[in-house]
Amino acid sequence: MTAIQIAQLEIETDTASVPNSVHVRCAGAWTVQGIAPLEQRLSSLSVPSASKLAIDGSAISALDTAGAWLLHRTIRTLEQSGTSVRISGLRPEFNTLLQLIAARAGMAESVAPVKVGLLASIGQQTWHSLRGFSGMLAFIGESAIVFLRSLAQPQRIRWRPILHNLQTAGFEALPITGLLSFLMGVVIAYQGADQLQRFGANIFIADLVGLSMLRELSPLLTAIIVAGRSGSAYAAQIGTMKISEEIDALRTIGIGPQELLVQPKILALVIALPLLTVYADVAGVLGGMLMANSMLDISFSVFLDRLEDALSLSSFLTGIIKAPVFAVIIALVGCFQGFQVSGGADSVGRQTTVSVVQSIFLVIVADALFSVIFNWLDL
Repeated sequence: MTAIQIAQLEIETDTASVPNSVHVRCAGAWTVQGIAPLEQRLSSLSVPSASKLAIDGSAISALDTAGAWLLHRTIRTLEQSGTSVRISGLRPEFNTLLQLIAARAGMAESVAPVKVGLLASIGQQTWHSLRGFSGMLAFIGESAIVFLRSLAQPQRIRWRPILHNLQTAGFEALPITGLLSFLMGVVIAYQGADQLQRFGANIFIADLVGLSMLRELSPLLTAIIVAGRSGSAYAAQIGTMKISEEIDALRTIGIGPQELLVQPKILALVIALPLLTVYADVAGVLGGMLMANSMLDISFSVFLDRLEDALSLSSFLTGIIKAPVFAVIIALVGCFQGFQVSGGADSVGRQTTVSVVQSIFLVIVADALFSVIFNWLDL
């Protein structure tokens, strides 16, 4: 009989009475405070394979979750190596805790990661997309009902949130919208000037800048800027309110989130985006005018005269008609993704990114549909 003292363990190897038998006596407080050195010593413990191990826990004075987990892990490791382990002497409460740890560990081990095939992955993604599309349709329907109710009862319209969103989404977006539209007009005039000079058609630079900005680029560029600026802000604001349970608090006191949060944003953006589009038209034409003057020696008065002949009211209205549709898309997608937030702050960032990507994608799709419709109508 030999005895080895290892911290709170006493290991006795008995080869006389029972061959290949090891007796381990656990003593002291097996708690998180002193578990680190004990874990190191247990990891270096070597027991011959195919031997029998008897663990005596009668001397354990305290046992918490960390100690129970260490004991369970040691037993499981020894059993996997072929050692027969038997534990005895534990207090009833300690034995219950050890059984609970073993049950939880067994549940975690039984849930093995399932390898999903290619077709199954495509099916899951398709089903997830269909559920998202269904939720979006339900959200659009709810927003339409709230809007019609507000038309029937105008006193329900909240003008202060509308004016606040009009300032944040419209007035405060003037600098970035004007700058980018101006630069876009400069780029179009610069790229077209070289080609027009080869054919002696310098004056047609006004047609190129005016038609491209008013019909396509101004409403599309403005919508993309607003989607990245205001649409993301809508998703982040509503998502943060949902995490902090402010949405539930509004419902508790009888205030509908649609009336307070969604409808003012939609109405404000429907008002602001056409005005921003007109502002972008002016800035883009101004940029093209300056570039035409510097590269092609076309004076401002000649440029404006040709622009007046090249443009028609339908060309101007073609771009303005798109703006309210883009505004509804951006506001609905941003607010919808905000309501999809769940969990923690990482979900807010994820849904905000999704709102920007979806808004820009749907805006471009809507612009393509407008082009097909206008071509069909010969506008």
